[in-house]
Amino acid sequence: MKKMIFVAALAAISLVLSACSKPRPTDEPVRAVKVLTVGLDTFHTDTEYAGEVRARVEARLAFRVGGKIITRQAELGQRVKFGQVLAQLDSQDYKLAVDAARSQTAAALTNRDLAAAEFKRYRDLREQSFISPAELERREATLKASQAQLDQAQSQLMTQSNQASYAVLVANVAGVVTAVEAEVGQVVAAGTPVFRIAAEGDRDAVFAVPEDRLVSMQPGLKMRVKVWPENTELSGVVREVSASADPVTRTFQVKVALSGNQKSPALGATVNVSSTATSGAGLQGKQVIKLPTSALRQEGPGTAVWLLDPASMTLRSQAVKIATADGNEAVVAAGLEPGMQVVSAGVHVLSAGQKVTLYQPKGGAMLNAPATPPAAK
Repeated sequence: MKKMIFVAALAAISLVLSACSKPRPTDEPVRAVKVLTVGLDTFHTDTEYAGEVRARVEARLAFRVGGKIITRQAELGQRVKFGQVLAQLDSQDYKLAVDAARSQTAAALTNRDLAAAEFKRYRDLREQSFISPAELERREATLKASQAQLDQAQSQLMTQSNQASYAVLVANVAGVVTAVEAEVGQVVAAGTPVFRIAAEGDRDAVFAVPEDRLVSMQPGLKMRVKVWPENTELSGVVREVSASADPVTRTFQVKVALSGNQKSPALGATVNVSSTATSGAGLQGKQVIKLPTSALRQEGPGTAVWLLDPASMTLRSQAVKIATADGNEAVVAAGLEPGMQVVSAGVHVLSAGQKVTLYQPKGGAMLNAPATPPAAK
């Protein structure tokens, strides 16, 4: 009996001690990481964009009054001169308004002349003291009112005459018709565009750039413009950079002014515009190390990457110095040597000394690609 009590006591004591002991720590999971082998690549900052030639000045012409188009003298691609008639509206209603305004002007002129004659007669009577001063003042007021009505009628006649003349659309610049946006028989409102004319003179090469290249496009930057398919090269200067992105393509429009002392290409011609970016100009043509921006992380005031030790399959931090950016890649100026293995993704969830394995995609070999992608064009 005593032996059974002793065994029960030992079991109780062991249970109490096991409940008070700390749990055994679990092993940290081994993460799979993507790595790339550091390599050298030639640094090229030449960028090339496809664009088209447009006129420096492009006018959108519209009637200043509304109406039905009855004739159209200009066609797409036609060269027009300054003042040339392009289209006409049905102006019958405007002519009737001019006739009505002319009749009102004639009536107002008659009333003014009659009031002037009466005022002259009453002034003579007043000089002979046949009428009172008040009567003369009434005649003078009638004359002034008649003169004001005549001025109003003349202004109305001029307005209606202008409205009638606006029914004829003329070219305000000499150039080429690049768009026809209304046809004969169509009823248009005042201000509705009917023609688009590219004015003769200076030409621009217009192209679009993505946001990551916008910093290298500044007004005054010299550009090379190659005209396709002749492959002739022209010189130009960045004249204008759009302040906002296109809502559809999310790109920024850039206009390059073509030099005036060279033959301008045809409107709408396809061109290739290229430039040497100012960023990283001192590295042009040299062998550099490039890394994807996903491999970089912030460490204190500087930038660092994770290096893989193949022998122990652990990580260590390595500080690097970035020279410039090249699209989605960073050019490393110091801190790495060819042959090193760098973690290229998920760097913010790793720690120094952590044990890792190489990421292996499904149905493929372990990912261990060299960091030598071709330079972006």
